[in-house]
Amino acid sequence: MSQVTVRSVVYQLDGQSYESRLAFDADHKGLRPGLLMAPNWMGVSAGAEEIAKSVAAKGYVVLLADLYGQSVRPQNGDEAGAAMMPLKNDRALLRKRMAAAFEQLQAQGEAAVDTSKLGTFGFCFGGCCALELARAGAPVKAAVSFHGSLDTPNVNDAKNIKGSVLVLHGASDPLVPKEQLPAFEDEMNAAGVDWQLLSYGGAVHSFTDPHANVPGKMMYDAKTATRAFVSMHNLLDEVFKG
Repeated sequence: MSQVTVRSVVYQLDGQSYESRLAFDADHKGLRPGLLMAPNWMGVSAGAEEIAKSVAAKGYVVLLADLYGQSVRPQNGDEAGAAMMPLKNDRALLRKRMAAAFEQLQAQGEAAVDTSKLGTFGFCFGGCCALELARAGAPVKAAVSFHGSLDTPNVNDAKNIKGSVLVLHGASDPLVPKEQLPAFEDEMNAAGVDWQLLSYGGAVHSFTDPHANVPGKMMYDAKTATRAFVSMHNLLDEVFKG
């Protein structure tokens, strides 16, 4: 049985070093679709690597994006918030860092990526990042957000979206304001985007994170997580077919 390999991908952006993680099946020599994964606010972590590996095992080359910088590895919520908020508040900078990682996914020499089959997905803050990459016009066939915020300061940028959008949302998520949902729908409809929004009853924030354990706020939900990943893989199968 093949093993998923994880390699570091180090690169420079604006004089700063970033260290993303590349997950792929080293036994597979042919071209595979490439996926850029944006982690939650904790950034590059052991938990994020496990998700990247599980997705790569389905036949993808996955780059887990370092959005904070090689020297920034949050150890708690306070540190994560301090690293995340400057990016949430500066979407141009967020998009620039996502674009740099997206370029690395295609340029790295470890695993062969089919550049006609690219996508992005992310969790919580990373869901926001995946949607922003699509709004920036990146050539992704799918952008998937797991329990992420949906707001953007540039709603007209949805016209730049080139692929399908899938939002996987906890219906009881207190961290994603309910008014963001109809605003997102209006944004997508106005731009003519192929979009889906799946709202899971009873699920709150971080429903894919096995370590989330704040009742009523951030809680792991195994059944919902399984359903959500199935939905993502169904969409990826659809958009990458042929």
